[in-house]
Amino acid sequence: MSDSTNAQLGKKYRLPALPTAFSILFILLLLASIATWVIPAGSYAKLTYQAESSQFVISTPGEAEQTLPATQQVLDDLDVEIALENFTSGTISKPVSLPGTYQEIEQTPVGVMDIFRHMVNGTIEAADIMVFIMVLGGLIGVVQISGAFETGLIALTKRTKGHEFLLVAVVSILMQIAGTTLGLEEEALAFYPILVPVFIALGYDAIVAIAAIFLSGAMGTAFSTINPFSAIIASNAAGISFTEGIWWRFGGLLVAMCVLVPYIYFYARKVKADPTASFAYESREEFLSHWRIDLDTLQIRSFDWRQKLILVLFVAGFPIMMWGVTQWGWWFPEMAASFLLITIIVMTIAVVGNPNLNEKAVVEAFLKAASELVGVTIIIGLARAVNLVLSEGNISDTILHSATDVVSQMNGPLFIIVMMLIFCVLGFVVPSSSGLAVLAMPILAPLADAVGIPRFVVVSAYQWGQYSVLLIAPTGLIMVTLQMLNTKYNQWFKFVWPMVVFLFSFGLVLLVAQVLFYGS
Repeated sequence: MSDSTNAQLGKKYRLPALPTAFSILFILLLLASIATWVIPAGSYAKLTYQAESSQFVISTPGEAEQTLPATQQVLDDLDVEIALENFTSGTISKPVSLPGTYQEIEQTPVGVMDIFRHMVNGTIEAADIMVFIMVLGGLIGVVQISGAFETGLIALTKRTKGHEFLLVAVVSILMQIAGTTLGLEEEALAFYPILVPVFIALGYDAIVAIAAIFLSGAMGTAFSTINPFSAIIASNAAGISFTEGIWWRFGGLLVAMCVLVPYIYFYARKVKADPTASFAYESREEFLSHWRIDLDTLQIRSFDWRQKLILVLFVAGFPIMMWGVTQWGWWFPEMAASFLLITIIVMTIAVVGNPNLNEKAVVEAFLKAASELVGVTIIIGLARAVNLVLSEGNISDTILHSATDVVSQMNGPLFIIVMMLIFCVLGFVVPSSSGLAVLAMPILAPLADAVGIPRFVVVSAYQWGQYSVLLIAPTGLIMVTLQMLNTKYNQWFKFVWPMVVFLFSFGLVLLVAQVLFYGS
C-alpha cells in the first residue's frame, strides 16, 4: 500500500486539529483574565531574605514592609520551619509564604488592555532565554552552511546502521538522569538543534525527538532526587532534609525508565518501518523543511578537517554549558555568551582559507537561522504572560488557601490523594518547580504532621502532581518545544497521554504506599 493511501486511511484516526500555540496561549490568557474577575483576590504575607543587609523583609498587602533580623529564632516565631542557612546560602531566594497569614484583599481584576500589556511584559521578562535560543539558532545556521552537519550525519548513520534506536535510548536515559539530578528543563532546548537532525537521519520523526529530550527530562525531574530546583528547595521549604524519601523517588525513577524507554522504542520502531504511522505525519514535510534535512538527497561528501573541527566545537558547547550552569552559576545570559563565542570561532574556521565560503554568506546564514526562531521565542513570552495575569490578579494564593482548607479536613490515603490533585492544579497555575515549592510547601507541608505522616510524602506529591500536568500544560515548556519542532499540540497529546496516565497513577500508588507504611 502506498504512503498516500496509508495517509488517507490514517486521517480517520487523527484527533481534530487544534489551534496553533499562539491561539491556545491567547485563549488561556483570556481565561486567566476572566478568573481574576471571578475568584476573590487574596494573599499570604511573604518573607524575603536581603543578603545586602542580612535581614528578613515581610511584605503584607496594605501594610508597610517590616524588617526583622535574619535569625533562626525569627523564623521559629513566624512558624517558618526552614533552616536559616537555606536563606543565607541562596538556596531559597524567592519570597516564602508565611503560614496563617492569608487574607482577602481588594479585587484586582485584569482588564482587556492589561492582557496585551502582560503579553509585552512577559516577552520582556523572557528576553534572556529568547536571546539564548536565537544565538543557538544562528550557530546552527553557520554550522549547516559549512556542510559539517550533512557530512557528519552521513558518517553517523553509517556507524549506527542496524542499531539506530540505541542512540535514542542513550539520550533518553541521560536526559532522565539530568532531570533527576539537575532539573534540566529550559536548558534542554539547546539539545534540539544537535539531536533532531540526527534522529531524522536515523529515520525517526519529531515525536521521537520530543520524547527523547523533553519527555525524558520531565520524567526525570518528576522523580527528582538531588535536583536543587525541585527536591532540595521543596524539602528545605518543608523544613526537612532532601534525603528524606530520596529512595522512594530513586526507586520510582528506575521504574519510570523501564516504562518510558520501551514506550519510545515501540513507537520509534513503528515510525521507522512506516513513516505514515507517525502521529506527526501531517506535519512531516514542514518539519523536514524547517530543519533543512532532505533524507532522499543526502550524498557522500568528503569529511574534511574543517568540518570535523566545526562539529567538535559545536558539540563541545553543550558540556561547557552544563558545566557552567552547575559549577559557575551560569544562566541564560552566560550560556548565550558562550555559544556566541563558539559561533564567531566557527565562522572564522569556516571562512578563512575556504574559497567556497565568505564572510557575508556565514553572517547571512546566522541571521536567517536566528530569525526563524522568533516565533518560538514569542511563545515563551506568551506563556510568561499567563503567569503575570494570575499574579497581578492575586488569585494564586486564594487557590492555595482554598486547597488548604479542603485537605486539612482529611486524613490517611485520601489526604495524600487530594494533595496530589491540588499540586496538579497549582502546577498548571505556577509551572515553575522552585516557584511552586516556596509558594505552597510552607503552607501545605505542616498539614502532614496533623495526619501523622512524614512531610517528605507531601514533597513527593508536589513533584508527581506538578509534572503529571506539565507534560501537557500549555503554561509550561511544551508549547515552546512544539513550536520549535513544527509539531501540533494534538499530535503530541496523542502520543503522550499514556505517559501522563502512568505518571499520575504510579505516583498515586507510591504516595498511598508511603502513607500506609509510615502513617501513624
